[in-house]
Amino acid sequence: MTPSQRNHIDLPLLTAVLLLMVLSLGIVYSASATWAYEKFGASDRLLNSHLLKVLMAIVALFLGMLVPYKKYRKLTKPVLIIAVVLLAITLVLGGETKGASRWIRFGGFGLQPSEFAKFALLFHLAALISIKGELIKDLKRGYMPMLIWVGTVTALVMLQPNFSAGVMIVGLSLIMFFISGARWVHLFSTVAAGLPVIALYAVSAPYRMERLRSFFAGHNGGRPNYQLWQGIIGFGNGGLFGVGPGESRQRDFFLPESYGDFVFSIIGEEYGFVGTIAFLSLFLLIMLRGFKIARHARDEFGRLLAIGITSTITLFALVNAGVTLGILPTTGQPMPFVSYGGSALLFSGFAVGVLLNVSAYSDMHPRIRPTDDTSTVIAPEIPVGTPY
Repeated sequence: MTPSQRNHIDLPLLTAVLLLMVLSLGIVYSASATWAYEKFGASDRLLNSHLLKVLMAIVALFLGMLVPYKKYRKLTKPVLIIAVVLLAITLVLGGETKGASRWIRFGGFGLQPSEFAKFALLFHLAALISIKGELIKDLKRGYMPMLIWVGTVTALVMLQPNFSAGVMIVGLSLIMFFISGARWVHLFSTVAAGLPVIALYAVSAPYRMERLRSFFAGHNGGRPNYQLWQGIIGFGNGGLFGVGPGESRQRDFFLPESYGDFVFSIIGEEYGFVGTIAFLSLFLLIMLRGFKIARHARDEFGRLLAIGITSTITLFALVNAGVTLGILPTTGQPMPFVSYGGSALLFSGFAVGVLLNVSAYSDMHPRIRPTDDTSTVIAPEIPVGTPY
């Protein structure tokens, strides 16, 4: 497809993502102001850092949007190998934070390889499945080789340790396999074999065991549930319409990580039930537009990329919201495009750019082009499978 034939990107999706990024500036500032002033003497210290990361994510989004998505198919394997190497380096040389080695730091710059690896894996699975086709039903030639990649990435992420991210990677990979027509017996066998391993890993560390025990017990006593209950108190303070922007009380040293993993609680406190529904509606819009792009994609690779990217953003948003509402055990997963952070924001922005590029090569938004007689016509539809 030449540039003149290329269609428009999906504007509702782009608008929703940019709106979340812009709104996150005010939310992160409000959630972090008290803590930043106490630690750095400047209430806008984290806001300035987050603003830079949002701008970098927007640049990454537009870079992903401009490059034709088909060019990534030949690059997915070397990129995934780089991601695996970075995960291995993190275990040896990564900086330790709160008992986990999840970051590689270069001076003032930090990279969380697990955020890079999850998208690198999904891109490679999309490429492999699109190439193998019906071979995914074959255990030895199709399913197992892909499962080895999933197991390698998951094992390295869990060794950091990052239990919740590892489980999410497995879940997203199984979604890709299911959508692609993998045999039920292979999927069930994978789950049956993986559950005991995950269960043993979950109880291998006292803090994980205590966190799960406290969650299922449902009481608010003790350290493991402290953050959760402070987050729930924030939602209670918010009521229907919230206490107002910048008026959160939980941010004042009651709720740990109020600008990070539990930023959704600050949204609930300051903007109330109406505000939380509005934010979740933006993610619902992203999900609906993403799956519509997948349905209209011109080839299998584009379809699987759209499904993988959309599922990742939607699932992480649902898990974060579920944790802060007490529906799920506490994890360390951020709210996409909203939580303070760099790696998650950067790679998610780039992934959405790729998703928008897939939409531009579909027939969802045909471009109107002038003809020789100065009238306007809709660009002709190119049959599926036509090279471009």
